[in-house]
Amino acid sequence: MPDLKKTAGYRYLHETKFTRKNIREKERPVIVPAPVFKEYTEAEKIDLPVYPAKPLGDFWDLLQRRRSQRKFSDQPLSFEDLSLLLWATQGITARAGSHLLRTAPSAGALYPIETYLAADRIDGLPPGLFHFNVRSFQLERLTHGAAAAKVGAASLDQVFIGNAAVVFIWSAVLRRNMAKYGERGMRYICMDVGHICQNLQLAVEALARRSCPVAAIYDDELNALLGLDGVEESVIYLAPVG
Repeated sequence: MPDLKKTAGYRYLHETKFTRKNIREKERPVIVPAPVFKEYTEAEKIDLPVYPAKPLGDFWDLLQRRRSQRKFSDQPLSFEDLSLLLWATQGITARAGSHLLRTAPSAGALYPIETYLAADRIDGLPPGLFHFNVRSFQLERLTHGAAAAKVGAASLDQVFIGNAAVVFIWSAVLRRNMAKYGERGMRYICMDVGHICQNLQLAVEALARRSCPVAAIYDDELNALLGLDGVEESVIYLAPVG
């Protein structure tokens, strides 16, 4: 189908294929790596509960029940539940050498995905935009004031996003992965964020909440909202929870 072969997506997939020959001979771009962790050193730090009670649930039943849900009530989410959801997505579970392993897999244990929150209705947490500091298991406050509706506006004006208690927003620090994997690294970045989002969806189901993954975004608008340059780091996925 000629129309398929003309697309940028097809060309990327084709041009980053491995063969037994090119995997040894293909020249890879030289990309300086990025720091392993991101931290907003001047931001207000908010400790998350490290060991909140985990709900009981049958894993196979969670898989059966999981659905994308776009209708949310106006009820807040507890701070403990938010902590559980963050741990489910990128909580540290083990150490392997210098690598801090997490609940979701990552190519080469490089973890290029950063998590931001537009938290509007969390018990005990004034609304605002936050960055999740994985290493210290803290939230770092970026702004004050409700922001979910702004995220919805930057997501093709999808109103339901603004009704969520919290919106998980995932960005990719591109060179954290691509310094090792070159152009093919974009494949792995997309896989990484998919693993993280699925963990969130199952954890949301275990807590009897609702969520819907969203990839339809105005990239530059959402980057600007979070203060990202869209070059070194760019938003690629999000999921409202309510």
